[in-house]
This record gives sequence, C-alpha cells and structure tokens, in this order.
Amino acid sequence: MAKVLMKGNEAIGEAAIRAGCVHFFGYPITPQSEVPEYLSKRLPEVGGKYVQAESEVAASNMIYGSAGVGIRVLTTSSSPGISLMAEGLSYIAACSLPVVVVNIMRAGPGLGGILPAQGDYLQAVKGTGHGDFQLVVLAPASVQEAVNLVILAFELAEKYLTPVMVIGDGMIGQMMEPVEFPIEGVGPPLDPGDWALNGARGRDKRIINSLHLDPEYCNKINMDLKAKYDRIKKNEQRWELYNCEKPYDLLVCAFGMMSRICKTAIDELAQAGYRVGLFRPISVWPFPYATCKQAMQKAKRVLVLEMNMGQMVEDIQLAGQGTREIDFFGTAGGKVFSPDESKEKMLYSLKQAGAGKSRAGVSQPSSKSEGKPKKKKAAKTAGPAKKRKAR
Repeated sequence: MAKVLMKGNEAIGEAAIRAGCVHFFGYPITPQSEVPEYLSKRLPEVGGKYVQAESEVAASNMIYGSAGVGIRVLTTSSSPGISLMAEGLSYIAACSLPVVVVNIMRAGPGLGGILPAQGDYLQAVKGTGHGDFQLVVLAPASVQEAVNLVILAFELAEKYLTPVMVIGDGMIGQMMEPVEFPIEGVGPPLDPGDWALNGARGRDKRIINSLHLDPEYCNKINMDLKAKYDRIKKNEQRWELYNCEKPYDLLVCAFGMMSRICKTAIDELAQAGYRVGLFRPISVWPFPYATCKQAMQKAKRVLVLEMNMGQMVEDIQLAGQGTREIDFFGTAGGKVFSPDESKEKMLYSLKQAGAGKSRAGVSQPSSKSEGKPKKKKAAKTAGPAKKRKAR
C-alpha cells in the first residue's frame, strides 16, 4: 500500500477502522479531539456508528456495554478524561471484555495544559483504577508505530479478553508523518466467542457482572485474572534496542517520542566518538525487565530521560536491581527536551561514569533492533502479529 501523509490523531482513527472497529464512543478533549472529529465523518462511510458521549464517564460505560454484546469498540481521550474513565475500565477488566483505549497525554496534574507530556505513565501501568487489574499498555514513538500498535491493541484485547491502552504524548496526536496501513479496507467484525451477550437462543444464559459478594468466588475471579496477566507478561513484551550492538558506556532509557529525540542526540555523540545505547520499552506493561537488565549490565551508567518527573525510573530500578547508578532528568508542563539538551544530559552522565571518547575514534552509524522475546528464539518485531484480509 502507498504511504499517505496524515496527522497522528486521524491515522489512529483510520487504523481502528482498518482493524475492524466501526463503533466509537468518546468525548472531545485536547490534544486528541481530531480522533473523534475524524471518526464522526469516516465511520458513517463504512457503516459504523459514532456517538459523542456526554462525558468520559458515560463513554467508559458505553464501551463496556458495546464490548459486552460482542462489538469491537474504541474510545480515545487525554489525561483528565482517562481519570474519569478509571471506574469503567476497572469494571471492563473485571468482566474480561476486549476494548481499546487511546490516551494522547497532556501536561498535568489537574487540568494542567494542552501541550505534550508523559505524565500518565504510572496511571496507565500501575494505577488506572481500583482493584487487582492491569491494562496492557503500548507506547508508540511515531505516527506509523501508533498505527501499528492500535491494530495490535485490538488483536491483544481479543486474544486475552482484556482492555488495552495505547499511550502517546501530544506530539504523536498532533504531528503529521507519512504512514502506511498494513490492512486494507475494513477488518472483519469481532468474533463474540462463548462470552458475549448476543441472545440466549438454544444455549444457557450468560452474565457479565463485576459484583461478586461471595468472597470465595471473588477470589477465584482475581486468581483467574492474575493467571491471564502472567500469560501476557510471558508472551507480550516488546522493546527496541538502539546502537547497542557494539560496546557502550552509557545506556539511555526513554519511551515514546522522547526516545526519538534521544536517538538524534545519540547519533551526534557517536559521530564525536562517544558510545551510548538506547533501551526503549514499547510495551510499558508488560515491562521487559529482563531485556532492560541485560542492556544495563553492558553499560557503566544508566540515564533515564522522560517528559515527567521520573515515572518510569522505578521500573528501570527494578530491572537493574541496584547493579548500576541511574541518573534521571525530566521535564514537565509541556516542555520538551531538545536533542541538544538531551545530549548535554548524556554528556553529564558519561562524565559521571568516567567515560570518554572511544579510542577507535568515531563510532559507526547506529543500529536498531526491535524485539518480543519468546523463550530463547530470536526477537520479533513490534508490529501486528499478522495481517488480516479485507472483508
């Protein structure tokens, strides 16, 4: 398929359609409002349904009901809106229903501002809502990757019957880049399987409910969820290693758009003879701890750069288990590190590590590998597991 130039938010909406999602419920909020705006026009063209809810709370319950009757469904929002959806997402996870949620993050806390930020990392991976539930969380670094990960999100949601969230800072939603859609037309509808409420004709009735007053049964539900999350942690870790094939003195850890800015700085440092690698988690839950630890063990020191006040640092510390010194530099409020500012932070960490320029002189151009571990086999790419045929 030929590439087309699209705004990130619009590409996200089109990716959902290509994945077979023709039902959207949501509420406009900057900087993701172009997703519902695009879908309000596009969905009727493919026989879909678009509903602007009266609030994010209402939207979360609409996607709950839609998934419950076996409809592939999407909602999108931005930081404060996701907070309002938290209760509904907890119900959805408890009922093991497949939905996809996109959060185009803005500055916070509170109403904050409408500029890009990465301040919802902890909310997405550790504290979306009440109870023992978890979201699968994917973090794209480009508009093309946002397209791929939205399509993948629907596949994972339906494979594991669980809500999946794609998080991107405001730049992902607002920037324009060439994209190629791996799926043509509209994908097939969701297979309702043996769980959807689609009419008890010739079968026993089904109940979708998250209220369990019997402690033994409620415990069983939680144990079943934990077993599912353990399978996801084993099978669905995704990451990228950049400039890590040759020895390096410093490992930079960053996710989303911040990682792209870091790559520019790393390439410039490589030309000056400095050895710096990058670890980027693509699945921020499940977090690829083992791969991160292996990458850290090859470096003298570790630097974490984020557009927040250090929300991913805890996961990097857990991966390292105290084996490496970890520096952190962050920015918030909509301020974005430039490549030059990122390079300055890297030079500081290199100095702290006692690392100078490579004796061999100028380093070779950076190399890149993306992975998904599966036992001891070679890593897989971060894109969709397979292409679907058009309906």
